[in-house]
Amino acid sequence: MRIGKAQPAITSICEARADAIEVRGRDLVRDLMGKVTFTDHVHLLLTGRMPTDEQRFFLDLLLVAISEHGLVPTVQAARMTLAADPGSLQGALAAGILGAGPVILGTAELCADLLTDIRGRIDAGAEETAAVSDAINAVHSSGGKLPGFGHPVHKPADPRAERILELANERGVAGRHVALSLAVRDAAARAWGRPLVMNVSMPIAAVLLDLDFAPSMVKAIPLLARTASLLAHLAEERENPIGFAMAAEGEAAVTYVRRDG
Repeated sequence: MRIGKAQPAITSICEARADAIEVRGRDLVRDLMGKVTFTDHVHLLLTGRMPTDEQRFFLDLLLVAISEHGLVPTVQAARMTLAADPGSLQGALAAGILGAGPVILGTAELCADLLTDIRGRIDAGAEETAAVSDAINAVHSSGGKLPGFGHPVHKPADPRAERILELANERGVAGRHVALSLAVRDAAARAWGRPLVMNVSMPIAAVLLDLDFAPSMVKAIPLLARTASLLAHLAEERENPIGFAMAAEGEAAVTYVRRDG
């Protein structure tokens, strides 16, 4: 039984042959190995193109910015999984990545969706200030959480976000989406009646969109970055195990309440 729309079964990413491996039209051994950086290769894999100097710089920057943030839930899940199954490095890594959703790590994708939605309203004829305000007010009036804003630790500003915006301006890559992100920050302050902290997810999305990344690819960057961080934590977990200690602390922090059925 066929499920879904019938279409040609093709891929443009890679073909492995007996004597060669071709990646995005380039010979892996002759054209890429020893000649390009991993960042170059990531850009090539995701887009089919080699990056410009600015795309390479900011892809590197964003990967560094979002890779590590301490013992966050994704890291705790990975370390406790490895503690329970020391031989399953890949399973522990997957456990951490599976926690990357709209609350932690996956927020950049929601920011890209928001900026793309506002851009679409403006392209359809809406005035920019009204388009931004309407989008933000809709989130506020529904009681929703505005993606890219708020942080439990970084107040009054997220230093990572500020640095990304600073470099985007310095290097002349801050374009339409960075400008919209700042307009969103202003509109959010009006809607909530107080300044909201712009966290790192919003400038990640804005800069990637200004550098011609597709919105559907924005989440890939935090996922790739956090994979490196998780592997570091898992390497440390094998040398200095704390997974069961975290599990014990978690259990101790929760009070059991008996409920009669």
